[in-house]
Amino acid sequence: MGLQREVVAEEREVVMPPQREDAPHRYPHRSARCSSLRCGIGKTEVMRITLPSGTLAEIDTSVPSPSMGLVIAPDIFSLRPLFDDMVARLAREWNMAVCAVEPFPGRSLGADIQPRFAAVPSLDDAHHLRDLHEAADALGTERVGLMGFCMGGMYCFKSAVSSRFDRIASFYGMIRVPNDWQSSTQAEPLAMLAQGDAGKVLAIIGTKDPYTPPADVSALRAVGCNVVEYTEAEHGFAHDAMRPSHRAADAADAFARTRDWLLGVTKNEQ
Repeated sequence: MGLQREVVAEEREVVMPPQREDAPHRYPHRSARCSSLRCGIGKTEVMRITLPSGTLAEIDTSVPSPSMGLVIAPDIFSLRPLFDDMVARLAREWNMAVCAVEPFPGRSLGADIQPRFAAVPSLDDAHHLRDLHEAADALGTERVGLMGFCMGGMYCFKSAVSSRFDRIASFYGMIRVPNDWQSSTQAEPLAMLAQGDAGKVLAIIGTKDPYTPPADVSALRAVGCNVVEYTEAEHGFAHDAMRPSHRAADAADAFARTRDWLLGVTKNEQ
């Protein structure tokens, strides 16, 4: 499956958790064929599943009584060990059922960024939101939040139109669709925030991120989005410790704020 980590894989029938009867895109059955991957993080079992749409996702529902469900929209580099580990870690540390969704289903784009940039205009907002909904349904929790990074953060802004997610956190998501990504299937994030519930969205922003210039951040605030800015932080400063832009203290603060935001524990600064 292309994962660069030591795992033991086995095919087995997995019984999915009970689904909400009123959930959109609800599973039409109670079980699904998947590949089980044991990753050796405590007693956690990280598992690849195939959503009803055919899109792959990484899921951890091992927490006995999760506080809520959390769907993760990865960055442009797709599902990989970074997000496998994030799913397992947040399930354990945040006491949540967690699922991360592949943003480029059925495509082999490699590790270079250029083919991925070139593929973004062909992505369809409706299909992507459907996949995020199906991941939420797979978690079997009453409340579900959404969190995304970079391109996934852009889709978090767009998901403000969906009532499926109680709260949303976007890490340095593109506030406007970049010129090279524009297409008839890529709506503008600001327009979708204005159409939906921008007040349930938290935006984590670095002040030196070229994808989130000050004028666009002001526009985010104007539509009602909750914004927390990190001075001198660049794009991608929080979720990948291997990036040159990573800032450990700011990352820890951003994730702590996000957890509280999703759970409704505190009121974030705007």
